[in-house]
Amino acid sequence: MRLETIETFVFGNPPPRHGGRYFIFVRLTTACGISGVGEIYNATFGPDLCAAMAVDMFARHFADADPHHVEKLWRQSYGAGFTQRPDVTVMGVLSGLEMACWDIIGKAADQPVYQLLGGKVHDRLRSYTYLYPPEGDVYPAPGTPSVYDNPDLAAEVALQMVDKGFTAVKFDPAGPYTIYDGHQPRMEDLTRSEMFCRRIREAVGDRADLLFGTHGQFSVSGAKRMARRLEPYDPLWFEEPTTPENPADMAEIARFTSIPVAAGERLCTKHEFARLLEAGAASILQMNLGRVGGILEAKKIAGMAETRQAQIAPHLYCGPVVAAANIQIAACSPNFLILESIGTFDGPYMSCLKTEIDWEDGYVLPPTAPGLGIELDDAAIAASPYKDGDLHLTMAQTPVLP
Repeated sequence: MRLETIETFVFGNPPPRHGGRYFIFVRLTTACGISGVGEIYNATFGPDLCAAMAVDMFARHFADADPHHVEKLWRQSYGAGFTQRPDVTVMGVLSGLEMACWDIIGKAADQPVYQLLGGKVHDRLRSYTYLYPPEGDVYPAPGTPSVYDNPDLAAEVALQMVDKGFTAVKFDPAGPYTIYDGHQPRMEDLTRSEMFCRRIREAVGDRADLLFGTHGQFSVSGAKRMARRLEPYDPLWFEEPTTPENPADMAEIARFTSIPVAAGERLCTKHEFARLLEAGAASILQMNLGRVGGILEAKKIAGMAETRQAQIAPHLYCGPVVAAANIQIAACSPNFLILESIGTFDGPYMSCLKTEIDWEDGYVLPPTAPGLGIELDDAAIAASPYKDGDLHLTMAQTPVLP
């Protein structure tokens, strides 16, 4: 078996754009006609440029290769140009290509990917959702009350999600995050964050865990102040309390608070996650399979985490192909905790696929179809091009003022 062709797709995620502004997909096809799909999670450069990078990487390292040789292909791409370090752009592109290889491998074996990585451990995968606006765009107009800044509205949506079956909800009311972080939280940020936890806990009681998200916006002392305000409401985690550059800083917060620290959506490769574990910075690892280095790299990270009594909670703020890969790694990992879902995996978010993700009463059911268990809808993708210039995610460009 040998890889012969690559196709790339940029899908403009339709409103309300849950999961990001666009998704970058690849499809690899072998000379014998087996195709596999993957997704690149890269917010650093424009999507068309990232797609061109995938074509270049495929031509240099994957063309004419056996897709089963995942380790060799990974090493060739990781070491290209004498780098051998966790470059977020390289790893995003490599993740998409590696993911597509596993889809091919599973289809060739007529098995889901999780069966080839140790077999299914979990028959059902507990999932959580972010609290999105019940109606309208995910990016509301400035000054408009929303679930992002109004604790009463957030509590209403949280209760709706719990009534649907979710046993955990995530929210991030801690204020703006900028290219100049970390900063001290303002008093209004502390008060609003505590009020979110209070109102949502009052609304859902013990029916759901609270997942408190931030975007690495705080200094160490600022994160400690925030944690102290949140502890009475017993969140399941405090997500990425400081920027990801220095695990020692995050470890200081982890030692300070009783709230488990979760982190990892911006990290790449087992090397960065090893530093997180060695420092004791996080006990819940949130690798994103479209960025971390792909499926096998995520399996290695899950194995490392086992040795430190850490759990994995695959992160998802991109498209449904990464969602499908997250499901595969969660199903075969003994230390899986919880899976991020985009709502109940329905609506416009799923319009780029011909297949569905099976969500039922708060749980995702691992597919029995071979490979990743999904298929792109080429016509739907072509009908929804991405025409804007904004990146997948953006940060505020000015410092937070007290």
